[in-house]
Amino acid sequence: MDEVIGLFHKAHPAIEPLRNPMDHEAYKVVIPALLAGDNQPDVFSYWAGARVQFIVDEGYLQPVDDLWAGNNLDQVFPPGIAGGATYNGQKYFIPIGYHYVAFFYNKQLFDTIGAAPPTTWDDLKNVAAKFKQAGISAFVLGSRERWPAQFWFDYLLLRTAGPAYRAELMAGKKSYTDPEVVRVMELWKELIDAGYFYPDANAYDWAEAAEAVARGQAAMTLMGTWITGYYKNDLGLAPEKDYDYFTFPVIAEGIPRAALGPIDGFVMAKGALHPEAARQFLAFLAMPEPQIIWTQGQGALPPSIKVDPSIYDPLIQRVLKDVVQADAFAFNYDLATPPPMAEAGLNAFSEFMAQPDNYLNTLQKTESSRLEIFKE
Repeated sequence: MDEVIGLFHKAHPAIEPLRNPMDHEAYKVVIPALLAGDNQPDVFSYWAGARVQFIVDEGYLQPVDDLWAGNNLDQVFPPGIAGGATYNGQKYFIPIGYHYVAFFYNKQLFDTIGAAPPTTWDDLKNVAAKFKQAGISAFVLGSRERWPAQFWFDYLLLRTAGPAYRAELMAGKKSYTDPEVVRVMELWKELIDAGYFYPDANAYDWAEAAEAVARGQAAMTLMGTWITGYYKNDLGLAPEKDYDYFTFPVIAEGIPRAALGPIDGFVMAKGALHPEAARQFLAFLAMPEPQIIWTQGQGALPPSIKVDPSIYDPLIQRVLKDVVQADAFAFNYDLATPPPMAEAGLNAFSEFMAQPDNYLNTLQKTESSRLEIFKE
Protein backbone atom coordinates (compact mmCIF):
# COMPACT_ATOMS: atom_id res chain seq x y z
CA MET A 1 0.00 0.00 0.00
CA ASP A 2 2.83 2.40 0.85
CA GLU A 3 4.45 1.73 -2.52
CA VAL A 4 1.20 2.30 -4.43
CA ILE A 5 0.46 5.54 -2.56
CA GLY A 6 4.05 6.73 -3.05
CA LEU A 7 3.77 6.14 -6.78
CA PHE A 8 0.49 8.05 -6.92
CA HIS A 9 1.91 10.98 -4.92
CA LYS A 10 4.88 11.16 -7.29
CA ALA A 11 2.48 11.43 -10.25
CA HIS A 12 0.17 13.86 -8.40
CA PRO A 13 2.40 15.95 -6.06
CA ALA A 14 -0.51 18.21 -5.06
CA ILE A 15 -2.42 15.27 -3.57
CA GLU A 16 -1.10 13.45 -0.52
CA PRO A 17 -3.31 10.50 0.48
CA LEU A 18 -3.52 9.73 4.17
CA ARG A 19 -3.85 6.02 4.89
CA ASN A 20 -5.43 4.35 7.87
CA PRO A 21 -4.64 0.61 7.85
CA MET A 22 -6.24 -1.67 10.39
CA ASP A 23 -6.67 -5.31 11.33
CA HIS A 24 -8.61 -7.37 8.78
CA GLU A 25 -11.35 -8.47 11.18
CA ALA A 26 -11.72 -5.03 12.82
CA TYR A 27 -12.00 -3.48 9.35
CA LYS A 28 -15.20 -5.40 8.60
CA VAL A 29 -16.84 -3.74 11.61
CA VAL A 30 -15.26 -0.27 11.36
CA ILE A 31 -16.08 0.52 7.72
CA PRO A 32 -19.89 0.25 8.08
CA ALA A 33 -19.66 2.31 11.29
CA LEU A 34 -17.61 5.03 9.55
CA LEU A 35 -20.02 5.14 6.61
CA ALA A 36 -22.96 5.61 8.95
CA GLY A 37 -21.21 8.52 10.69
CA ASP A 38 -19.76 11.90 9.73
CA ASN A 39 -16.16 10.73 9.24
CA GLN A 40 -16.38 8.91 5.93
CA PRO A 41 -13.11 8.06 4.13
CA ASP A 42 -12.80 9.45 0.60
CA VAL A 43 -11.86 6.04 -0.78
CA PHE A 44 -11.45 2.68 0.89
CA SER A 45 -10.71 -0.91 -0.07
CA TYR A 46 -13.56 -3.38 -0.06
CA TRP A 47 -14.65 -6.76 -1.45
CA ALA A 48 -16.82 -7.00 -4.55
CA GLY A 49 -20.12 -8.82 -4.27
CA ALA A 50 -22.69 -8.79 -1.49
CA ARG A 51 -20.68 -6.46 0.78
CA VAL A 52 -20.50 -3.72 -1.86
CA GLN A 53 -24.13 -4.36 -2.81
CA PHE A 54 -25.14 -3.89 0.83
CA ILE A 55 -23.51 -0.46 1.18
CA VAL A 56 -24.71 0.61 -2.28
CA ASP A 57 -28.28 -0.21 -1.22
CA GLU A 58 -27.72 1.76 2.00
CA GLY A 59 -26.77 4.81 -0.11
CA TYR A 60 -23.20 5.03 1.19
CA LEU A 61 -21.27 4.91 -2.11
CA GLN A 62 -20.69 7.31 -4.98
CA PRO A 63 -21.10 5.82 -8.50
CA VAL A 64 -18.07 6.16 -10.77
CA ASP A 65 -19.58 5.58 -14.23
CA ASP A 66 -17.95 8.76 -15.51
CA LEU A 67 -14.56 7.50 -14.36
CA TRP A 68 -15.09 4.15 -16.12
CA ALA A 69 -16.16 5.86 -19.34
CA GLY A 70 -13.45 8.53 -19.24
CA ASN A 71 -10.69 5.96 -18.78
CA ASN A 72 -12.16 3.29 -21.10
CA LEU A 73 -12.12 0.77 -18.25
CA ASP A 74 -14.38 -1.61 -20.16
CA GLN A 75 -11.30 -2.12 -22.37
CA VAL A 76 -9.11 -2.70 -19.27
CA PHE A 77 -11.19 -5.19 -17.26
CA PRO A 78 -12.78 -8.32 -18.77
CA PRO A 79 -16.58 -8.74 -18.54
CA GLY A 80 -16.47 -11.11 -15.54
CA ILE A 81 -14.42 -8.62 -13.51
CA ALA A 82 -16.43 -5.62 -14.75
CA GLY A 83 -19.60 -7.42 -13.63
CA GLY A 84 -18.20 -7.42 -10.09
CA ALA A 85 -17.90 -3.64 -10.33
CA THR A 86 -21.54 -3.09 -11.36
CA TYR A 87 -24.41 -2.70 -8.88
CA ASN A 88 -27.98 -1.69 -9.67
CA GLY A 89 -26.85 -0.89 -13.21
CA GLN A 90 -24.03 1.50 -12.22
CA LYS A 91 -20.28 1.20 -11.66
CA TYR A 92 -19.10 1.66 -8.07
CA PHE A 93 -15.88 -0.34 -7.82
CA ILE A 94 -12.31 -0.27 -9.18
CA PRO A 95 -10.75 -3.77 -9.11
CA ILE A 96 -7.09 -3.95 -8.11
CA GLY A 97 -6.60 -7.68 -7.54
CA TYR A 98 -8.48 -10.92 -7.27
CA HIS A 99 -7.84 -14.33 -5.77
CA TYR A 100 -8.43 -17.98 -6.51
CA VAL A 101 -9.12 -20.53 -3.79
CA ALA A 102 -7.40 -23.89 -4.22
CA PHE A 103 -5.51 -26.55 -2.30
CA PHE A 104 -1.97 -25.39 -1.55
CA TYR A 105 0.31 -28.24 -0.54
CA ASN A 106 3.78 -29.15 0.67
CA LYS A 107 5.42 -30.48 -2.47
CA GLN A 108 8.14 -32.42 -0.67
CA LEU A 109 5.56 -34.25 1.46
CA PHE A 110 3.60 -35.25 -1.65
CA ASP A 111 6.82 -36.45 -3.30
CA THR A 112 7.82 -38.39 -0.19
CA ILE A 113 4.66 -40.50 -0.10
CA GLY A 114 4.40 -40.67 -3.90
CA ALA A 115 1.12 -38.77 -4.14
CA ALA A 116 -0.01 -36.92 -7.25
CA PRO A 117 -2.40 -33.94 -7.04
CA PRO A 118 -5.89 -35.50 -6.98
CA THR A 119 -8.46 -34.68 -9.66
CA THR A 120 -11.49 -36.53 -8.24
CA TRP A 121 -13.11 -36.82 -4.81
CA ASP A 122 -12.04 -40.47 -4.52
CA ASP A 123 -8.47 -39.47 -5.43
CA LEU A 124 -8.53 -36.84 -2.68
CA LYS A 125 -9.70 -39.36 -0.09
CA ASN A 126 -7.05 -41.86 -1.21
CA VAL A 127 -4.29 -39.27 -0.89
CA ALA A 128 -5.62 -38.24 2.55
CA ALA A 129 -5.55 -41.90 3.64
CA LYS A 130 -1.92 -42.20 2.52
CA PHE A 131 -0.95 -39.21 4.63
CA LYS A 132 -2.81 -40.60 7.63
CA GLN A 133 -0.91 -43.88 7.28
CA ALA A 134 2.31 -41.83 7.26
CA GLY A 135 1.26 -40.10 10.49
CA ILE A 136 0.66 -36.72 8.82
CA SER A 137 -2.60 -34.73 8.80
CA ALA A 138 -3.80 -34.42 5.21
CA PHE A 139 -5.72 -31.17 5.73
CA VAL A 140 -5.22 -28.21 8.00
CA LEU A 141 -7.89 -25.52 8.46
CA GLY A 142 -7.22 -22.44 10.58
CA SER A 143 -10.78 -21.28 11.27
CA ARG A 144 -10.27 -19.14 14.38
CA GLU A 145 -11.63 -16.12 12.47
CA ARG A 146 -14.38 -18.35 11.00
CA TRP A 147 -14.08 -17.29 7.33
CA PRO A 148 -11.45 -19.86 6.21
CA ALA A 149 -13.97 -22.66 6.82
CA GLN A 150 -16.34 -21.19 4.23
CA PHE A 151 -14.16 -22.40 1.35
CA TRP A 152 -14.89 -26.04 2.21
CA PHE A 153 -18.64 -25.37 2.24
CA ASP A 154 -18.42 -23.33 -0.97
CA TYR A 155 -16.52 -25.85 -3.06
CA LEU A 156 -18.40 -28.88 -1.78
CA LEU A 157 -21.67 -27.17 -2.73
CA LEU A 158 -20.35 -25.93 -6.09
CA ARG A 159 -18.99 -29.38 -6.99
CA THR A 160 -22.21 -31.25 -6.04
CA ALA A 161 -25.25 -28.96 -6.43
CA GLY A 162 -23.60 -26.57 -8.90
CA PRO A 163 -23.29 -22.78 -9.29
CA ALA A 164 -26.97 -22.16 -10.11
CA TYR A 165 -28.26 -23.87 -6.96
CA ARG A 166 -25.61 -22.14 -4.85
CA ALA A 167 -26.61 -18.74 -6.25
CA GLU A 168 -30.20 -19.40 -5.19
CA LEU A 169 -29.10 -20.43 -1.69
CA MET A 170 -27.01 -17.28 -1.41
CA ALA A 171 -30.03 -15.20 -2.47
CA GLY A 172 -32.20 -16.76 0.25
CA LYS A 173 -34.31 -18.78 -2.22
CA LYS A 174 -33.22 -22.23 -1.01
CA SER A 175 -33.14 -23.81 2.43
CA TYR A 176 -30.16 -24.79 4.55
CA THR A 177 -32.02 -28.00 5.35
CA ASP A 178 -32.26 -28.98 1.66
CA PRO A 179 -30.75 -32.39 0.75
CA GLU A 180 -28.11 -30.54 -1.30
CA VAL A 181 -26.81 -28.71 1.77
CA VAL A 182 -27.09 -31.75 4.03
CA ARG A 183 -24.97 -33.69 1.53
CA VAL A 184 -22.26 -31.03 1.70
CA MET A 185 -21.99 -31.37 5.47
CA GLU A 186 -21.96 -35.17 5.24
CA LEU A 187 -19.09 -35.16 2.72
CA TRP A 188 -17.17 -32.70 4.87
CA LYS A 189 -17.89 -34.71 8.04
CA GLU A 190 -16.68 -37.88 6.33
CA LEU A 191 -13.19 -36.39 6.05
CA ILE A 192 -13.25 -35.16 9.65
CA ASP A 193 -14.48 -38.51 10.99
CA ALA A 194 -11.70 -40.30 9.08
CA GLY A 195 -9.13 -38.26 11.02
CA TYR A 196 -7.77 -36.41 7.98
CA PHE A 197 -7.90 -32.93 9.55
CA TYR A 198 -5.24 -31.42 11.81
CA PRO A 199 -6.97 -31.11 15.21
CA ASP A 200 -8.55 -28.01 16.82
CA ALA A 201 -9.21 -26.00 13.64
CA ASN A 202 -10.83 -23.14 15.56
CA ALA A 203 -7.69 -22.61 17.68
CA TYR A 204 -5.55 -20.99 14.98
CA ASP A 205 -5.79 -18.71 11.95
CA TRP A 206 -5.17 -19.19 8.23
CA ALA A 207 -1.51 -18.09 8.40
CA GLU A 208 -0.77 -20.57 11.20
CA ALA A 209 -2.44 -23.27 9.08
CA ALA A 210 -0.32 -22.23 6.10
CA GLU A 211 2.79 -22.43 8.25
CA ALA A 212 1.81 -25.93 9.42
CA VAL A 213 1.85 -26.99 5.76
CA ALA A 214 5.21 -25.29 5.21
CA ARG A 215 6.68 -27.08 8.27
CA GLY A 216 5.36 -30.48 7.15
CA GLN A 217 2.88 -30.87 10.01
CA ALA A 218 0.05 -31.10 7.48
CA ALA A 219 0.04 -31.79 3.76
CA MET A 220 -2.35 -29.19 2.38
CA THR A 221 -4.71 -26.32 3.13
CA LEU A 222 -7.68 -24.93 1.16
CA MET A 223 -6.91 -21.24 0.84
CA GLY A 224 -6.80 -18.23 -1.48
CA THR A 225 -3.80 -17.20 -3.57
CA TRP A 226 -2.79 -14.64 -0.91
CA ILE A 227 -1.09 -17.64 0.68
CA THR A 228 1.50 -17.42 -2.11
CA GLY A 229 2.41 -13.90 -1.00
CA TYR A 230 2.84 -15.21 2.55
CA TYR A 231 4.93 -18.16 1.43
CA LYS A 232 7.20 -16.14 -0.88
CA ASN A 233 7.50 -12.83 0.95
CA ASP A 234 7.25 -13.92 4.60
CA LEU A 235 8.57 -17.48 4.70
CA GLY A 236 10.96 -17.31 1.72
CA LEU A 237 9.56 -20.44 0.05
CA ALA A 238 9.91 -21.22 -3.65
CA PRO A 239 6.81 -21.89 -5.79
CA GLU A 240 6.65 -25.30 -7.48
CA LYS A 241 9.62 -26.42 -5.36
CA ASP A 242 8.53 -25.95 -1.73
CA TYR A 243 4.80 -25.51 -2.35
CA ASP A 244 2.35 -26.03 -5.19
CA TYR A 245 -1.42 -26.07 -5.75
CA PHE A 246 -4.24 -28.03 -7.35
CA THR A 247 -7.86 -27.15 -8.05
CA PHE A 248 -10.68 -28.52 -5.89
CA PRO A 249 -11.43 -31.97 -7.35
CA VAL A 250 -14.50 -33.05 -9.30
CA ILE A 251 -17.15 -34.74 -7.14
CA ALA A 252 -20.18 -35.10 -9.44
CA GLU A 253 -19.75 -35.41 -13.21
CA GLY A 254 -21.62 -32.95 -15.39
CA ILE A 255 -21.54 -30.09 -12.87
CA PRO A 256 -20.12 -26.83 -14.32
CA ARG A 257 -16.60 -26.33 -12.99
CA ALA A 258 -16.60 -23.13 -10.96
CA ALA A 259 -13.61 -21.18 -9.69
CA LEU A 260 -13.98 -19.47 -6.32
CA GLY A 261 -12.54 -16.33 -4.78
CA PRO A 262 -12.86 -12.64 -3.96
CA ILE A 263 -12.24 -9.53 -6.06
CA ASP A 264 -10.48 -6.77 -4.11
CA GLY A 265 -10.88 -3.15 -5.08
CA PHE A 266 -11.58 0.42 -4.02
CA VAL A 267 -14.77 2.44 -3.77
CA MET A 268 -15.63 6.09 -3.05
CA ALA A 269 -17.86 7.17 -0.19
CA LYS A 270 -20.96 9.21 -1.00
CA GLY A 271 -19.79 11.78 1.55
CA ALA A 272 -16.21 12.02 0.25
CA LEU A 273 -14.74 15.42 1.16
CA HIS A 274 -12.26 15.35 -1.73
CA PRO A 275 -14.22 13.77 -4.60
CA GLU A 276 -11.95 15.00 -7.42
CA ALA A 277 -8.78 13.75 -5.71
CA ALA A 278 -10.57 10.49 -4.95
CA ARG A 279 -11.47 10.05 -8.62
CA GLN A 280 -7.86 10.65 -9.64
CA PHE A 281 -6.69 8.06 -7.14
CA LEU A 282 -9.25 5.48 -8.32
CA ALA A 283 -8.32 6.06 -11.98
CA PHE A 284 -4.65 5.61 -11.06
CA LEU A 285 -5.39 2.25 -9.37
CA ALA A 286 -6.72 0.88 -12.67
CA MET A 287 -3.34 1.43 -14.36
CA PRO A 288 -0.96 -1.51 -14.87
CA GLU A 289 1.88 -0.41 -12.56
CA PRO A 290 -0.11 -0.11 -9.30
CA GLN A 291 -1.91 -3.37 -10.17
CA ILE A 292 1.46 -5.11 -10.56
CA ILE A 293 2.77 -3.70 -7.26
CA TRP A 294 -0.40 -4.73 -5.45
CA THR A 295 -0.74 -8.22 -6.88
CA GLN A 296 2.92 -9.20 -6.63
CA GLY A 297 3.15 -7.90 -3.07
CA GLN A 298 -0.03 -9.62 -1.93
CA GLY A 299 0.08 -12.81 -3.97
CA ALA A 300 -2.97 -11.84 -6.02
CA LEU A 301 -4.04 -12.12 -9.66
CA PRO A 302 -4.19 -9.03 -11.91
CA PRO A 303 -7.74 -8.06 -12.98
CA SER A 304 -6.43 -5.74 -15.74
CA ILE A 305 -5.84 -7.30 -19.16
CA LYS A 306 -3.14 -4.64 -19.68
CA VAL A 307 -0.89 -6.47 -17.20
CA ASP A 308 1.47 -8.97 -18.87
CA PRO A 309 0.95 -12.36 -17.14
CA SER A 310 4.52 -13.42 -18.00
CA ILE A 311 5.88 -11.20 -15.20
CA TYR A 312 4.40 -13.59 -12.60
CA ASP A 313 5.96 -16.81 -11.40
CA PRO A 314 4.98 -20.04 -13.21
CA LEU A 315 2.59 -21.12 -10.45
CA ILE A 316 0.56 -17.89 -10.71
CA GLN A 317 0.58 -18.19 -14.51
CA ARG A 318 -0.97 -21.67 -14.14
CA VAL A 319 -3.59 -20.27 -11.75
CA LEU A 320 -4.52 -17.59 -14.29
CA LYS A 321 -5.07 -20.27 -16.94
CA ASP A 322 -7.23 -22.32 -14.55
CA VAL A 323 -9.43 -19.29 -13.85
CA VAL A 324 -9.83 -18.55 -17.57
CA GLN A 325 -10.78 -22.17 -18.26
CA ALA A 326 -13.36 -22.37 -15.45
CA ASP A 327 -17.04 -22.48 -16.45
CA ALA A 328 -17.95 -19.88 -13.81
CA PHE A 329 -16.36 -17.62 -11.20
CA ALA A 330 -18.14 -17.50 -7.84
CA PHE A 331 -17.60 -15.15 -4.91
CA ASN A 332 -16.80 -16.92 -1.64
CA TYR A 333 -19.67 -17.32 0.82
CA ASP A 334 -19.29 -14.10 2.86
CA LEU A 335 -19.18 -12.07 -0.38
CA ALA A 336 -22.01 -13.95 -2.09
CA THR A 337 -24.80 -13.57 0.49
CA PRO A 338 -25.88 -10.42 2.41
CA PRO A 339 -23.68 -9.59 5.45
CA PRO A 340 -26.26 -10.60 8.12
CA MET A 341 -26.65 -14.02 6.47
CA ALA A 342 -22.89 -14.27 6.01
CA GLU A 343 -22.47 -13.83 9.77
CA ALA A 344 -24.95 -16.62 10.48
CA GLY A 345 -23.28 -18.91 7.96
CA LEU A 346 -19.74 -18.27 9.21
CA ASN A 347 -20.93 -19.02 12.74
CA ALA A 348 -22.39 -22.28 11.46
CA PHE A 349 -19.16 -23.39 9.77
CA SER A 350 -17.15 -22.61 12.89
CA GLU A 351 -19.68 -24.48 15.03
CA PHE A 352 -19.51 -27.43 12.64
CA MET A 353 -15.72 -27.66 12.97
CA ALA A 354 -16.13 -27.74 16.76
CA GLN A 355 -19.05 -30.19 16.78
CA PRO A 356 -19.38 -32.00 13.44
CA ASP A 357 -21.79 -34.60 14.85
CA ASN A 358 -24.28 -31.81 15.54
CA TYR A 359 -24.46 -30.71 11.88
CA LEU A 360 -28.22 -31.22 11.44
CA ASN A 361 -29.00 -28.95 14.40
CA THR A 362 -26.47 -26.44 13.08
CA LEU A 363 -28.19 -26.41 9.69
CA GLN A 364 -31.61 -26.01 11.31
CA LYS A 365 -30.37 -23.01 13.28
CA THR A 366 -28.86 -21.51 10.10
CA GLU A 367 -32.16 -22.05 8.29
CA SER A 368 -33.99 -20.18 11.07
CA SER A 369 -31.56 -17.29 10.52
CA ARG A 370 -32.21 -17.38 6.76
CA LEU A 371 -35.96 -17.17 7.22
CA GLU A 372 -35.61 -14.20 9.57
CA ILE A 373 -32.97 -12.32 7.56
CA PHE A 374 -34.59 -12.65 4.13
CA LYS A 375 -38.04 -11.87 5.56
CA GLU A 376 -36.58 -8.50 6.54
